This record gives sequence, structure tokens and C-alpha cells, in this order.
Amino acid sequence: MLRCRVAAEFIYAGQYEAAREALGELWPGIGGKPEVREWPPAVAAEVLLRCGALTALLGGAQGVEGAQEQAKDLLTEAIRKFQSQGRHREASEAQGELGACYWRLGAYDEARVIMGEALKALTDADVELKAKIHIRRTLVELSENRYHEALNILKDAEPVFESANDALKGKWHGQRGLVLARLADREGNAEYVDRAIIEFTAAIYHYEQAKHERYCATNLNNLAMLLYRVGRHGDAHEHLDRAGAALVRLNDAALLAQVDETRARVLIAEGRYGEADRVISRAVQALGEGGESALLADALAVQGVVRARLGSYEDSVEALRRAVDMAEGVGAFTNAGLAALAIIEEHGADRRLSQDEVYETYMRADLLLEGTQDAEDVARLRACARVVMRRLAGVQIHDQDFSFYGAVHGLEAKLIEQALEESGGSVVRAAKLLGLKHQTFTSMLQTRHQQLLGKRMPRKPRRRSIIRQPK
Repeated sequence: MLRCRVAAEFIYAGQYEAAREALGELWPGIGGKPEVREWPPAVAAEVLLRCGALTALLGGAQGVEGAQEQAKDLLTEAIRKFQSQGRHREASEAQGELGACYWRLGAYDEARVIMGEALKALTDADVELKAKIHIRRTLVELSENRYHEALNILKDAEPVFESANDALKGKWHGQRGLVLARLADREGNAEYVDRAIIEFTAAIYHYEQAKHERYCATNLNNLAMLLYRVGRHGDAHEHLDRAGAALVRLNDAALLAQVDETRARVLIAEGRYGEADRVISRAVQALGEGGESALLADALAVQGVVRARLGSYEDSVEALRRAVDMAEGVGAFTNAGLAALAIIEEHGADRRLSQDEVYETYMRADLLLEGTQDAEDVARLRACARVVMRRLAGVQIHDQDFSFYGAVHGLEAKLIEQALEESGGSVVRAAKLLGLKHQTFTSMLQTRHQQLLGKRMPRKPRRRSIIRQPK
């Protein structure tokens, strides 16, 4: 129990390696389960809680695939043991950790429900635990661009933080900084930017006082992102350098990947696409190994934009589509919608996608972003709508790279594709729909439109005659 209490203090300080050493032989390693069958239930539950929390945090930091799922199993077992003993405060703490696992995986609805349940059993005396859970609740709301909800949570929890230690004050200021930064983006209010810079700076100071290097680096990264958005690229690089140096010392691959993603965004804004590609590729690899799907989807979206600017269009479309599917798959709908918009922004106007692909991508983005409160997201959605309308209007003589034969070829391909879809892939019926002879239609497919051959129904071999031919 003493080892668990010491480990909990190190985990809270962001010193995960020290927490692992404090647990000693109790720590089975990431992916392992501590042997607790012979121990009293209270001890077993405590060990499962600390090992589960450390598995999630250290596994994420080191990029270990499946770490969040393994942590969820340990924490769920700890919750059952605590509840069976009537130890509701400890069960709430474990639920808070479990909710954080769901948040890291991008399952925001599940995270929100679990954290809400964690708060129900707490009393007025549990101020510190309440504060931690409230902070995590704001992270969930921020991830879905629900800024006013996040701000309300922080306002309701303000009395808890007024007399807190430096570590909790750092969390308070850092979360306020995040919310104000997002509100600045949405409303274009310069006052919000100034207030957010002050909050991030205060958070960095308090974390330095508490010697929480990892959380200090996180706020340096957040401050750099804000400065990048207002065009202060040099200042952003300076803060990213400080954050990166700390995370290298801590061997935190996941957070370092997030710093790399921010740096790639800054480099894109500066037009330094080659450097941005090297940086974001490193981030994608690190996040892919860690299995943190929501963060990986964001990095893939940035990579898709970089590849488009470098002229690697097929790689770009592949990365962006993968980002959409991955984010939507884990419930990070806003992230998925923004990645879908990036497909239209980078490829919709230049006819690298068909009209149908552009339209379907836009409709998917519109559905995914249905609940967004972000003005920038809405502005991007409207701009993409204009791109889609221009494409659906058809080819215009004054379009860039217009060619008469190219326009005819494109229309021909569209009609052939429609005919094949309506005929279920039957070449004979498709030719009849278009008023063409079967041989003419087949020749067009095999010469000018080979990309549509996959939509054709496979040929059935002719039956051999049952009549024996004379020798």
C-alpha cells in the first residue's frame, strides 16, 4: 500500500518512470497483469488501480500499441473490487482513470459518461479528486469543440483551485488557456488571445514550481499552437524547442509526436513543406505505434495536407481518407469532419477527384460537423460547399487547364459509370442504356476508360457443346 501511495504521487507529478520504480515487483510491465489473487481485496484493488493508470500513461508515452485497452481491463477490475467493498471514493478515482483511457482513444461519449459517474459518489471533502476529474471532463469537451461547456465546468470548479497547490493551479490555468484559445479562434477576439497567453504562461510557471516537466512541456506546446495561429511563428518554434528538449529527456514519444505535429503546422504556414513532411512523418510513425487513434488521425490529416503541397497527390488522398475513417471509427466526429474538409480543400477544385467523390465527401463532412460550435469550422464548411457547387456545375471554358477533348472524355466516363451502376455491372444492359452497340461499349471500356473495368460484371465462361464433334 505504501508503494502504491508513493507511485500515485509520482504519477500525479507526471514522473511515470519514477512511479514504475516505486511499484517495484508489483509492476508487471505494460501488457502484464499483477498477481493479486492471494492478496486482501483492498490491496488487490489498489495495485490494479495504480498499474492500470501507469499502463495507460506510460504506454501512451512510449507508444505501446494496445496499452489503453490493457489499462481499461485493469481499471475495470479495480472498480469492481472497490465497489464490492463499499470504497466509493477509490472507485471514483479508478473511474476517472478509466474515463481518461476512453478519451485518449477518442471515445468521447463513453469518457463523458464514466467521468460523470465518478463524480456522483464524491463528497465535499474530496476536493482534490474532484478537481482532477473536472479537468479531465474539460479535455473531453475541448476535444469535441464544446467550448462553453468546458468553460462552465471550470467556472463551477473554481473554488477548488483557489487554495490548491502549484500542480493543481497549473492544471487550472492550463485548461483555462485551452478554452480561451479555442474561443479566440471561433470568435476572432484578440482579447481572448491575450488572456490565453497569460493563462498558459501561468500554467508553465506553476508546473515549473511543482517540478512537473511533462505537464510543463504540454503547456509549452499549447502556447506554441496559439502563437502559430496568430502568426507568431518564430515564438512558436522557440516554445516547441523547449518542450521537445524536455520530452526527449523524459523519453515521452507520444507527447513528442504531438509537439512534432504542432511544428509541422507552423512549417506549413511558413511554406517549408519538405521540413514539415519529415517532421509529421516522424509523428505519424510514433502515434501509430502507440495506438492512440484520435491523435493519429489528426497527424494523418496534417500529413495529407503536406503531401498535397508537395505534389504527392495519391499519398495525400490516402492519408486524408485514412484520417477520416480512423477518427470516425473511434467517435472523434469533429476530427473526422475536418479531415474530410481537407480532402476537398486540397483536391476538390483541381479535378483529382470525381464530382461524385467531391459531393459525397462534402456530405460526410457536413454530417460529422453537425454539432460544431467553431466559427472557423463553419467557414471552412461553407468554402468547401462553394467548391462542390462549382464542380457540380460542370466544366467551364474558362477553367484552368480546360481542354475540349478532356471535358468530353470526363463526361463520357461519368455516363459509362452511371450505366454500369444502374445495370448491375452488365455490359450488355449498360450499352443498351446508352444506345450503343455491345462491341462499341466494350471497346470504349478497354481502351479509353480502363479505370472503370472493375465495375463490370465478371464474364461468365461459355458452356461447351454437349454434342461430340466428329474426329
